[in-house]
Amino acid sequence: MKTDTLIIGGGLMGCSTALQLAKRGARCVILDKDSPGRHASGVNAGGLRRLNRHPAEIPLSVASAEMWHDIESLVDNDCDTRFPGQIRVAENREDMQKLQERAAMVRDLGYAHEEIIEREALYQLVPALTPDCEGALICRDDGYGRPFHALNAFRRKACSLGVECHSATRVDQIDRARKEWRVITPKGEYRAPVLVNCAGAWAGPIAATLGEPVPLKAGAPMLMISERLPRFIEPVIGAASRKLSFKQMQNGTLLIGGAHMAELDFKQQLTEMNWAKLAVSARTVLALFPQLKDARIVRTWAGIEAFMPDHLPVISRSSTSAHAYHAFGFSAHGFQMSPVVGKILSQLILDDQTNLPIEPFDIRRFQKDR
Repeated sequence: MKTDTLIIGGGLMGCSTALQLAKRGARCVILDKDSPGRHASGVNAGGLRRLNRHPAEIPLSVASAEMWHDIESLVDNDCDTRFPGQIRVAENREDMQKLQERAAMVRDLGYAHEEIIEREALYQLVPALTPDCEGALICRDDGYGRPFHALNAFRRKACSLGVECHSATRVDQIDRARKEWRVITPKGEYRAPVLVNCAGAWAGPIAATLGEPVPLKAGAPMLMISERLPRFIEPVIGAASRKLSFKQMQNGTLLIGGAHMAELDFKQQLTEMNWAKLAVSARTVLALFPQLKDARIVRTWAGIEAFMPDHLPVISRSSTSAHAYHAFGFSAHGFQMSPVVGKILSQLILDDQTNLPIEPFDIRRFQKDR
């Protein structure tokens, strides 16, 4: 089968890229070894967060936030998004000092989306919070969406524009001849002049095949969800000095994360919950909301994510091969950036340039010592 662009990986990055290319008339085929979104895109916490981004990610995150606030115009679906703000709570003076320094740094970079709020304003927004917190850092227009809803919306819109999504299509071999990429799968051979690596935790071997190995490690962030409870909180809550992502979903359940990892058998694609670390997340929630001591946890799970040593993604052209591109390694915080990443890759492919600063995400940063 021949097409214009072959995209390996059917998660949000792959679907977003295909959608943007298809909008401009390019033919695309997405190959996914399992089902789209099974490992990361469809099973993450759904955070739409500019708050506390690495400075290199801020321009992309800000641009992507604009796209999320108008997401229905892109994918004909609101992806069940909500924008009640995200807050990092300062539990003591040391935390508050840390958050003030962060806010000052963001202002010095020319951005105003992160704002310090004092105690009174914090408790007006989150009256259920335990007493004696000092204040918080807030991004008022941040929020969350439903990952699997979003993935389906991106995929369906892309397919409506002619993109073909081939599930259960494992890539066994990649080579290039006569200015064309050839990808061999158990379902046959695919050819295209352009190749895009959006394979998430499985992106490392593809990069290595192109002669540019990366120190990617797979990890399995754990999440847990509670029974449905009466509504008592709107913003997404984090903490200045603890690992926490805490939100009450549209149906009243509490979604709790904190970047604690499950035990992962990557070869078998199996995860085993680390109950001791989940207990740490539970205790963090109770420290901030002690009234939840009797709330029941009804489900836990862990996705499989690609982590880079600097926790920054790879968004770049290949450094070794013409007409090959990468978008992977989002280190468990890529959901919010998926719309803009697709736009960036489409610009690199079709225009040979992008107006967003992606130099910090170049794959060549891992080749300096080679």
